[in-house]
Amino acid sequence: MERPELSEAGALALDERALLAYLRGRLPGLGETLEVRKFAGGQSNPTYKLSSGEHSWVLRKKPPGTLLPTAHMVDREYRVFSALADTQVPVPRPLVYCADSSVLGTEFFVMQYVQGRIFWDPTLPALTPAQRRAVYAEMVRVLAALHQVDYVERGLSDYGKPGNYFARQLKRWTAQYDAARTDPLPAMDELIEWLPAHVPVDDTTRLVHGDFRLDNMIFHPTEPRVLAVLDWELSTLGHPLADLAYNCMPYHLAAREGVRLSEVAGTSWGIPSEAEYVAQYARAFGRKEIPDFAFCLAFSLFRYASIVQGVYHRGLHGNASSGGEAMLFRDRVVEAANAAVALLR
Repeated sequence: MERPELSEAGALALDERALLAYLRGRLPGLGETLEVRKFAGGQSNPTYKLSSGEHSWVLRKKPPGTLLPTAHMVDREYRVFSALADTQVPVPRPLVYCADSSVLGTEFFVMQYVQGRIFWDPTLPALTPAQRRAVYAEMVRVLAALHQVDYVERGLSDYGKPGNYFARQLKRWTAQYDAARTDPLPAMDELIEWLPAHVPVDDTTRLVHGDFRLDNMIFHPTEPRVLAVLDWELSTLGHPLADLAYNCMPYHLAAREGVRLSEVAGTSWGIPSEAEYVAQYARAFGRKEIPDFAFCLAFSLFRYASIVQGVYHRGLHGNASSGGEAMLFRDRVVEAANAAVALLR
């Protein structure tokens, strides 16, 4: 289904007059009027559909309020979209970037509006078994293609620090979690102690998405083909297996309907088991094996828990993109942390 839209943005409404004045002369196809509607969801960077006559675009901006360090970096999304143009990794076409926070309160950018399907439930209940297999095969193809991009050739040699990825990320997300702590969570404390002591030796560096999951992709309206990969604010230079492990988290965490992917995968349902999916990635990427994958999974679950804790923290302070929903995220932090600890044991 297409990403649902809201007619009212509430506290996150934009100054449409200021936006229209700024975009005039910068955005081809813009008419005399501009309609703005906020997309539903989006716990990180508020996202809006812009319409003017027959033309539509998407705007993403930093949320208001006091933000955690190094978070909500929409400028990085705009840069990586530009770098990945004409590669095997489909992304929206970037159009306008504004660093002037006086226009809308925080920096933002405008990109191409891509029409297609977004699959919110990783079990794909509305599809046939053959269609489910095709969707997962396409997703893993795009992930492997991303990790085969020559980031130096694409002008991204300074997009992150090559090497030592897991250690640096553990330091970063531990600090982010500490900055957003609320009530005690022993599982997170255990992970903070265990993970740095078990970092893998393999130090491969590739361009990584950082939030690579099914509902961050727009598929063709009828074909099992990805038209655009979205939400690149966490992208950097890092270890490709971190992306793969993050992509596999639905096998370990319950989806919206309370079902883990592992409960239906590897059956006549059509979705590959986690082992089969990882093997598909290895073949597409050209790896013989996937070492230290349990560590990568535990790391990804810890990182996810830290991110969601930040959402919960912002919800408590009233500046999350969807404040009411953010208050429900505490349970997700607990679930992810406990799933990671279970992998260690």
